[in-house]
Amino acid sequence: MKKLTHDEISKKRSTLETLHKVQKLPVYVILNSIRSNYNVGSIFRTSDGAMIEKLYLCGYTPTPPKKEVLKTALGSTESVRWEYAHDPKEIIMRLKKEGVKICALELTETSIPYYYLDKNIFPFALIIGNEISGVSQELLNLCDFSIEIPQFGIKQSLNVAVAYGITIFELRKLFDVAK
Repeated sequence: MKKLTHDEISKKRSTLETLHKVQKLPVYVILNSIRSNYNVGSIFRTSDGAMIEKLYLCGYTPTPPKKEVLKTALGSTESVRWEYAHDPKEIIMRLKKEGVKICALELTETSIPYYYLDKNIFPFALIIGNEISGVSQELLNLCDFSIEIPQFGIKQSLNVAVAYGITIFELRKLFDVAK
């Protein structure tokens, strides 16, 4: 086993010029009022790794070009399509009109484990809520369903960027297998 060099890895990757040729994961991600610049940057970087369709930054979620977002994103703000909208309901209603299902990553009375999703779920939008309060009830009322990451310890949740990473790569796997 030999570790690949940066150049060897880069040869197998898309570039900004060839991104339009890559099949995107048909998931729209809505970040609502995320507090941490670093979580947002991490979510950008993870979104690039999973090659999502689009990232929506809503509420008081920090946006590029904040230096802390850019530092953690490591250039992925250029490779991930994104848009800012103050009110996430506008984005949700627009996506619903396009036939996109809306899902919250949140513990609810009807949430299902993220790994039970069906391959026919795509395309859909995934709402990620605030680090402390999660996805608001107002936005949950607009959702078609919710998913959760089961917890087995004493804590009730994971860091928002970690939870997003687990979920989006499970979705990537589900999408790739379904092709």
